[in-house]
Amino acid sequence: QVQLEESGGGSVQAGESARLSCEASGDTSAYNWMTWFRQAPGKEREGVASIYTADGSTYYADSVKDRFTISQDTAKNTMYLQMNSLKPEDTAMYDCAAGKFKWSGFWNSPKVYDYWGSGTRVTVSS
Repeated sequence: QVQLEESGGGSVQAGESARLSCEASGDTSAYNWMTWFRQAPGKEREGVASIYTADGSTYYADSVKDRFTISQDTAKNTMYLQMNSLKPEDTAMYDCAAGKFKWSGFWNSPKVYDYWGSGTRVTVSS
């Protein structure tokens, strides 16, 4: 079993930055991908950014590329999402997920993730 705990959400102004953290505990060999998803009211959950923990390869949604950076601290079993130049459309509940799979093409599919945090809300005001 893996437990995920997010932190770092809150309210910011458009153009500002925020940093989310996701700390994993338990059987950390049970996953090799960690990913941030988000869901805004009335919208489907979408994959935001993902990291392949074995080699640090990263993947991003087009909507956040060049603004968001995902990273990891393997010693702390923690994943981070640095969000810069935030926009009102980034407002959502952000969830951390962990899973074990081989093909990178699955990174933004919620179905392949076995472990989820409880979420942290990010609100961006214009």
